[in-house]
Amino acid sequence: MPIDAAKALAAEPRTADITWDHKEIQLYHLGIGAGTPATDPDELRYTLESRLQVLPSFATVAGAGMAMMGGLAAPGIDVNLAHVLHGGQTIELHRPIPVKGAARTSARVAAVYDKTKAAVVVLRTEVADTQGPLWTSDAQVFIRGEGGFGGERGPSGRTDPPAREPDRTVDRPIREDQALLYRLSGDWNPLHADPEFAKLAGFDRPILHGLCSYGMTLKAVVDTLLDGNVSRVTRYATRFAGVVFPGETLRVRMWREPGRIRVAVAALERDEAPVLADTVIAHT
Repeated sequence: MPIDAAKALAAEPRTADITWDHKEIQLYHLGIGAGTPATDPDELRYTLESRLQVLPSFATVAGAGMAMMGGLAAPGIDVNLAHVLHGGQTIELHRPIPVKGAARTSARVAAVYDKTKAAVVVLRTEVADTQGPLWTSDAQVFIRGEGGFGGERGPSGRTDPPAREPDRTVDRPIREDQALLYRLSGDWNPLHADPEFAKLAGFDRPILHGLCSYGMTLKAVVDTLLDGNVSRVTRYATRFAGVVFPGETLRVRMWREPGRIRVAVAALERDEAPVLADTVIAHT
């Protein structure tokens, strides 16, 4: 059996030491579109080391980039990586991420769900430094053709946007070179750079990383509704609902609710095809 849920859940966590400083943070921020215009004081908090703050979505690339997907090599999981999709991402912040850090990560399979025709594996990474916990990251990984093993179906987590006009709507253009820059933070999948590889995967051209859209969306919300203060974000969860291409535009709709902001993201040029759904940003 390719997936042995009990074995995967019982496996010991894998630990690693990671470090980062302002260079990795600045590169990540540039990769999600920060710095336009370059001299805008509001952008300098993402690009200038003397004013730098860390957008919480940096947690998805800190230390090892997309190495979190290596969790699929855990005991009890033997799957074809060509059948793997990043279905969703959640980050819980225990305190603001420092500009320079050294921390220990502990990664494990936190849940395995049986969706009949597919499996969903939740890869949980907990990160702490000498002062205590920093963040917890959950990557929900969808594996086609690996369901039907008799496990729990798990929560759906799907909700419709509020039935009213959004409080704010902003458009965020994606540069033609956005994926080429973003991949320097650790995700080297040729799907995002090589046209021939993209065609083999069924796309006309390379697509943008889902986690790049994830970071662009968080930045848009922080800048628009949270006074540009990244430390107000306490949790950020989304489901990846579709692809977006470099050169297109993200339309980000936001609804204020007590203690949180609901968000829906679409690709403007393709009849507002969904990109991120079931998106919630909790804040102070």
